[in-house]
Amino acid sequence: MAKTKTAYVCDNCGQDSAKWMGKCPTCGQWNTFREIRISNEVGQQSARTAARDVIASHSTAMGKSAAMRLRDISTKAEPRMDMGDEELNRVLGGGLVPGSIILLGGDPGIGKSTLTLQTIMRLKDKEILYVSGEESAHQLRMRAERLARCVQGISNNEEVVGEGVAGNDNVLVLCETSIEKIFDQIRDSAPDLVVIDSIQTMETETVDSAPGSVTQIRECAAALLRFAKASGVPVILIGHINKEGTIAGPKILEHIVDAVIQFEGDRQGIYRILRSIKNRFGSTSELGIYEMLQNGLRPVSNPSELLLSDDREGMSGIAIASAVEGMRPFLVEAQALVSTAAYGTPQRSATGFDQRRLNMLLAVLEKRVGFKLVQKDVFVNIAGGLKVTDMAMDLSVLAAIFSSNVDMPIEDGWCMCGEVGLSGEVRPVSRIEQRISEAEKLGFTNIIIPKRSLAALQGKNYSIKLHPVRKVEEALRMLFG
Repeated sequence: MAKTKTAYVCDNCGQDSAKWMGKCPTCGQWNTFREIRISNEVGQQSARTAARDVIASHSTAMGKSAAMRLRDISTKAEPRMDMGDEELNRVLGGGLVPGSIILLGGDPGIGKSTLTLQTIMRLKDKEILYVSGEESAHQLRMRAERLARCVQGISNNEEVVGEGVAGNDNVLVLCETSIEKIFDQIRDSAPDLVVIDSIQTMETETVDSAPGSVTQIRECAAALLRFAKASGVPVILIGHINKEGTIAGPKILEHIVDAVIQFEGDRQGIYRILRSIKNRFGSTSELGIYEMLQNGLRPVSNPSELLLSDDREGMSGIAIASAVEGMRPFLVEAQALVSTAAYGTPQRSATGFDQRRLNMLLAVLEKRVGFKLVQKDVFVNIAGGLKVTDMAMDLSVLAAIFSSNVDMPIEDGWCMCGEVGLSGEVRPVSRIEQRISEAEKLGFTNIIIPKRSLAALQGKNYSIKLHPVRKVEEALRMLFG
């Protein structure tokens, strides 16, 4: 029997080393090397052999590997798998591509397993294998019953009728963590979609280390990647998030997969955002919005109506911004509270908005507009628990701060968009037509836009009144007189 060897692997990036090192030469992190034991050559081939066996029995399109000329490669797009969820389809770029491997990450308890389970329950014409390494089959059945009530729109005290969970004969549940046994089940059932919940709980006989270690995650993900690419069966991996907010495990995991989508949101709030971080088959600027209900996640097709409060009349410190996240326009409230500082150093706090950008905007407000806030506490919040990165929020944040300080509400029916520069100018923003159309659709009568954006609106007529401005003080004078 061959002698067992030891190696050291960086927890952050997966760098291998024959000896322990204090600082990783690849990622520069300190004290991240962990000792692992490498089993003999026979054990090292187990996961790869299992993957090859499944590929050989499952694949129908792959033949002998051979180089092809670029001009001979077919450009015909393969039909995507409709996930039955408009928001998820949008983030994936139009559906799930055959043979792709998707990594879904998010904080614990944010709803990753709930989103995946309620999605596969809608796919009645596909054979699906759901592999759970965290929950028992009984727990999954209880969750499926609750989600079935959500799909049918009935309350908890009513009985699930019709198909419900009993109608999901196409969903196979396997509570297993061994990647070799999972491949055995794939060989027997030949599914159209495989879901792994979660990749950090999977283990293989390839390495003699605990599940969740860098080497275990890397080997399991590589075996699933070979299976997905060779057989054409898409694989969805659910991944955990570490305390830094990144996918737990080696960084190579994100390079292996075709798409990385992250489920975000405040667990105390009701809204969740599905954001694409990497997507080889679509745009990375798309996002989906869900509402967390008692019986599951409900896709939000029109977020503007939910993010805007109905009663804003007479309330100071509120400004409506026409924002765009990805390709999607929506209106959101920027809320501000300005009060006298109780201590020597004034506080600056932002929720859902960049803290450093808030400090910059306050400096612009003081230097270019002559508005002093040195002895004032300033708190900014984006309503609905959303985190908005659109630069066009600048003008609405400044208007909300000014409104709160003078305790004068903005007249109902006004919204705005515009990026604020260091000279106090209002810079043009992208997708101005979509922003105006969204405000017009929701019944707003006036919108403040950058003056330089008028060139893109030549020949277009809107029922909403446009107010072009060049500087911040023009916009504030227009709102407050």
